[in-house]
Amino acid sequence: MDKTKDLLSAVDVYLDAIYFCDVEKLDAVFHSASSLFDADGGKVFVEPIASFRADVGSRPSPARRGQKRVEEILCVDWLSPVSATVKLRLQAHENVFVDHLAFVKGADGWQIVSKVWHLEGVAEVKVA
Repeated sequence: MDKTKDLLSAVDVYLDAIYFCDVEKLDAVFHSASSLFDADGGKVFVEPIASFRADVGSRPSPARRGQKRVEEILCVDWLSPVSATVKLRLQAHENVFVDHLAFVKGADGWQIVSKVWHLEGVAEVKVA
């Protein structure tokens, strides 16, 4: 595989983790020291991956609800052959998020080391 296909495979793992609320996939794609950030409320919110993992694992998955997948990669920005930022949009339940995922490639392959997310809005949930 080339570096782009490898990276996009990791993005697919992330999207599957969110769609299926699969914490094992989260564990595979997020570095164990990663954190997530947003500032939608006017204050910087920081969430360690362990907290995000617990949150994702406790909610009903969009898949179980029969929700149609709505996802798009908006941009891939290569910083080096082993680091990139991926900007994507996805819908989980009625929430539409834009995520900036910072990936690095190490011994365990491509992993997310930080996620900055923004709740862009809400949309009707479409059933698959």
